[in-house]
Amino acid sequence: MSRSVRFHEFGGPEVLKIEDVVVPEPGPKEVRLRIRAIGLNRGEVLMRSGKSATKATLPALYPRNLAWRQRA
Repeated sequence: MSRSVRFHEFGGPEVLKIEDVVVPEPGPKEVRLRIRAIGLNRGEVLMRSGKSATKATLPALYPRNLAWRQRA
């Protein structure tokens, strides 16, 4: 299990939910990353509010900018 910030509807910050999600084991040529920090930009705020030119498929992960550390 992993914790993830997702939204199931468009709106303000109140639609963001921290959820436990199942993360499959990495396959061949894949790695599992531990996220250390996230970034937030205007495009993601517009996407969450439903005002972006590109609509997110719901439920959507939030945000998309990540800092990570590879796990062995």
